[in-house]
Amino acid sequence: MRPEDALDRLGDIADAGMLLRLSSRGAVRRAVQEGRVVRDSRGRYSLPAAAEGRRAASELSGVASHLSAAMAHGWEVKAPPARPQVMVPRNRKVDPERRAGVDLRWRDLRAGECSRRVTTAGRTVMDCARDLAFDEALAVADSALRHGNVTKPRLTQLAELVPSRYRPRCRRVAQHADGRAANPFESVLRALAIVAGLDVVPQLVIAEGDLRVRPDLVDEGRRLVLEADSYQFHGSRKALLRDCERYNTLVLHGWTVLRFGWEHVILQPDYVLACLRSEPLRRAVPLPRRAIPA
Repeated sequence: MRPEDALDRLGDIADAGMLLRLSSRGAVRRAVQEGRVVRDSRGRYSLPAAAEGRRAASELSGVASHLSAAMAHGWEVKAPPARPQVMVPRNRKVDPERRAGVDLRWRDLRAGECSRRVTTAGRTVMDCARDLAFDEALAVADSALRHGNVTKPRLTQLAELVPSRYRPRCRRVAQHADGRAANPFESVLRALAIVAGLDVVPQLVIAEGDLRVRPDLVDEGRRLVLEADSYQFHGSRKALLRDCERYNTLVLHGWTVLRFGWEHVILQPDYVLACLRSEPLRRAVPLPRRAIPA
């Protein structure tokens, strides 16, 4: 697989180990030489869009925001922005020719809400929660927590500081954000499950008798498992056999298992929602969920 296509699957940013599972060293080297992929100082690879936001912000004397800021922080996202996303003060005049090709927003920042022409971690998550679709914003919030750049209590606190018009959206993202999510693919699937009315938890260990597995998403009350199946981890015959045994064991222990590929979740969300809203799942009466540590 071409390195840029692999990065697209991995959330547009990945370390060498993850990228080489889907591509080869030679292909990655050529992609870097040709500018199709960027290798940064942290030993991580990204698509060029990750650097475009900071560059556009510098040219407009603004700050990279939203998804451009998320990628500048090194977070994985559902998809890179179509145009660099930049924020400037409300009273700033920017000629149309200068802002061509830039998603420009006029907003004021409080002291300490930007650093090195990028909005800070908390501000970035709140901007995404305020302005983006729930699944995109949740993927950003999960990445921020996963990388340790912000805490869940801090997100909850920040959600109460946004204008009242946007507060419900920010509260929703802060409530559901979870650093245990493995990647944006899984975050987007969880967002769809939440929209469908399910109560899913990422990476919850199921331990029953001889069964001990850690699926991608678990609705414990409905005894439902959702798997975000990536070729990255399921692309060999050995992995296929292991998965068959794993899912057979779950079913034999009374669990319902639904598996979705990347194309389903990212490109066919209506299909995923139809599955998650199906009559058998609606009939399932959720049992009380055991306490799960945050």
